Amino acid sequence: MTKVKERNHLKLVSINIGLPKKVLHNGREIETGIYKEPADLPIMLKKTNLEGDGQADLKNHGGEDKAVCAYFSDHYSYWEKTLGFKLLPGAFGENLTIGGMTEKEVCIGDIFRLGEAELEVSQPRQPCFKLALKHEVKDLPVQVQNTRYTGFYFRVKKSGMIRKGDVLERISSHPKKVTVEFVNKIKYEDKFNVEAIKEILEVEELSESFRSSFEKRL
Repeated sequence: MTKVKERNHLKLVSINIGLPKKVLHNGREIETGIYKEPADLPIMLKKTNLEGDGQADLKNHGGEDKAVCAYFSDHYSYWEKTLGFKLLPGAFGENLTIGGMTEKEVCIGDIFRLGEAELEVSQPRQPCFKLALKHEVKDLPVQVQNTRYTGFYFRVKKSGMIRKGDVLERISSHPKKVTVEFVNKIKYEDKFNVEAIKEILEVEELSESFRSSFEKRL
């Protein structure tokens, strides 16, 4: 497994929110919450979402395990070069655009303080077709999986106000050191590595949906 670097602060580049809206996809109308816009005012971070934000597909998004989606601004330059257009914060439908680390340095079960709130890393983000729809790039979800530049989800351990300019401080590093990148590798590439799956399942803080997926493979 990739060794984790001990950097403990993430820069909060942007807080992004948006309510679900209806768009056309393959000739039919669907509802999606992937369109997020930066918010400059302080926002209350609640147990299942940010105030003023919403998810349309509550089966695959939202809930306590996936309350807050985070994506690394460090990947934006790669995607701008690959896709050929400029990206603004919230481009990947994330609530928090963050910088200073990557999936190689953030572990499942790590706890971060942000403003008055405390957040716990629960699983990698799984890109879906709505990301392709937003940017009109049909294979973008597959590209995101292949690069492992997925971002990840937080669950909210403690609610509170957050605001632009806050810093995410890692206040607890999980002892198992199972990185988001490592989980992605086993999820999408080394799919039937039994020992790796068992190692991941030892992390009690792993989200229920990812736990179920890996248990089925065993």
